[in-house]
Amino acid sequence: MLYVTHDQVEAMTLGDRIVVLEGGHVKQIDTPMNLYERPRNTFVAAFIGSPSMNLLSGALAATSAAGAPGGVEFRAADGAFTMALGANWGARLATRLGKAVILGIRPEDILILPEGSVTERVGTVRVQLDVVEPLGSEAFLSARVGAKEITARVPPRGLPSAGSEVELVFNAERLHFFDAESGETLWGE
Repeated sequence: MLYVTHDQVEAMTLGDRIVVLEGGHVKQIDTPMNLYERPRNTFVAAFIGSPSMNLLSGALAATSAAGAPGGVEFRAADGAFTMALGANWGARLATRLGKAVILGIRPEDILILPEGSVTERVGTVRVQLDVVEPLGSEAFLSARVGAKEITARVPPRGLPSAGSEVELVFNAERLHFFDAESGETLWGE
């Protein structure tokens, strides 16, 4: 059976396989979970999911952190932040060093780093919260990272207030990288 809808929630709920179209062109055909977890391009990444995936423009560079040989860092295009990605990304991204990329991260893959935490600071960025939106079972945090607004979906307890400075940690295992020019995933999936 073929069913056509413009409602992504309806498609994700009812479909076994979904065709995502943009301007009459097929962007990806896949299962609902693969569309969500392994988008092949920035269009699908931004279209599937609510709130949508955070997409940040920047470039990759060899890390400047001492004691982290082979590490990679993401440098935001507007200079707003630099984020160490850790040595485990070195081999996967080695051919992309110095090139423009788009980093994607789902809102639920961003957490608040508790004050006083001792961590190697891989995947963290310090922000001032613009909006804290408690919804009962979850909360949405909005913050500006340079010119870009990002959204985090976090547990609803112990929330900081709007205007607070917090350190957000991006789950390094759940990062997505796309070519800045084509918008296609770097993994060729």
